[in-house]
Amino acid sequence: MPLSGGHSLPEDLYSADAVREIDRYVIDKQGVDGFELMQAAAASAFRRLVRYWPEPGRILVLCGAGNNGGDGYLVAANAVRHGLHVDCLAVAATDKLSGDARKAWKKAVEDGVHVRELAAVADSEIDELFVSAGLIVDAMLGTGVSGVPREPFAAMIGKCNEAAAPVLAIDLPSGLNATTGTVAGAAVRAAATVTFIGLKAGLFTGQGPEYAGDVAFESLDTDDWALESGQRPLARRVDWGSIRAVIPRRSRVAHKGRFGHVLVVAGDRGFGGAGMMAAEAASRAGAGMVTLATRPEYVSPALARCPSVMVQGLIHGSELPPLISAADVIVCGPGIGQGAWGQQMLQQVLASGKPRVLDADALNLVASRVAQPADNQILTPHPGEASRLLECGVADIESDRVRAAEQIRQLFGGVVLLKGAGTVVAYGGVLPDIVNGSNPGMATGGMGDVLSGILGSLYAQLEDAHLSASAAAALHLAAADRAALTRGFMGLLPMDVIDALPQVLMESERTLAGGQGAHWVVED
Repeated sequence: MPLSGGHSLPEDLYSADAVREIDRYVIDKQGVDGFELMQAAAASAFRRLVRYWPEPGRILVLCGAGNNGGDGYLVAANAVRHGLHVDCLAVAATDKLSGDARKAWKKAVEDGVHVRELAAVADSEIDELFVSAGLIVDAMLGTGVSGVPREPFAAMIGKCNEAAAPVLAIDLPSGLNATTGTVAGAAVRAAATVTFIGLKAGLFTGQGPEYAGDVAFESLDTDDWALESGQRPLARRVDWGSIRAVIPRRSRVAHKGRFGHVLVVAGDRGFGGAGMMAAEAASRAGAGMVTLATRPEYVSPALARCPSVMVQGLIHGSELPPLISAADVIVCGPGIGQGAWGQQMLQQVLASGKPRVLDADALNLVASRVAQPADNQILTPHPGEASRLLECGVADIESDRVRAAEQIRQLFGGVVLLKGAGTVVAYGGVLPDIVNGSNPGMATGGMGDVLSGILGSLYAQLEDAHLSASAAAALHLAAADRAALTRGFMGLLPMDVIDALPQVLMESERTLAGGQGAHWVVED
């Protein structure tokens, strides 16, 4: 839950190396004093601290050896100057400090901060510091982490996570990889993170959303210099608010043919619900027409669930071509299984050459290399399916999600939507997209079927695989977040997300129309 009530974030996401190069450019090429930059970062972090926690009680500041530790010392100094009670613990020995970090430590001491050396504090006293803290500031490792945190940092990370007090991470939660969002060993679970200079990609994908909490960004007035530095972002941050404008405005004289015909091929025996959810989601996301091709026994239940969907019961793949010829976009995979029925259906879809969304078992079948690369397809693997597509382990996928998505795209073409917290959309453009946000209620069967239906619907309307994939992932998450407001996380079901789609879309229509209700466009 956001602590700040929401705040805007830039789109560009950088690797740790790129941010370090931007920082070096600002200091070396633009003549900005490094210590002044550190002071600005600390002042910004302190402002965020009091905005999030106006009455924090005792503040425990944990400082490392590098510039991240320097930020921490100056945050402690700011807090003391404002009359707050501060306990400052030097996790790295202060006699090892150098450069701007040493200057920061000296200034903190001069400003009245009582810095205690971790090595000189008894274990019982350390425990008491964590117990009495009303807020913990993590300024131990920042972007400098590489691999498993060593002692004594690992022990302090563990104590942070065991403490009752919330944690504010400075620049990055200690132990989190700034580039990939992976955690080797342990990382601080922060309630909020204040990050500087450039947004780190690892805060938004992989395990980043779990550890970073609410992310705030402070550019420290380096925005223009970040561009001048020549450092390219690693990815682009996308959310529903930033991408919803791509959804086409509807004319007063619009008709169903204008918004595409989606064919959903789904639902072998035992998995009929997958097709029904995908088809209904396609309808709710605005497709002009939706046809569901499924097993004959699911025709009546599908019509009862969503009578606006045209439903055809198929026994053999040879029955599918007439339905394919009428469709603009095909969604294939939810619940098709890997038996003869599903293989026949997928073969017909692939042979058609039509724009398509491949999900679930269609991906497992494609993993055997039965499909040729195609530019007009969207693949939607979760990490397990991605591991089969790349013939590697799930851990390999999660170790660098952006790289994995791009590798799948290079093998199979089109657009790859790698699902998970911080969904990655790779499309062969300048930058992949990372969809900002996560929702634990979506960790249940059927959510992917809903996403595939939304994808097919937007692909039919936008006729752009990349925009459709990013917009669909963002819309899917926004609808899940809306549904969770009344359903919570544990009880959230795919049908709740489908039911929330019209409300999210309606609010976007009103916003884009300037708050004047449904928007209309008069045809020329």
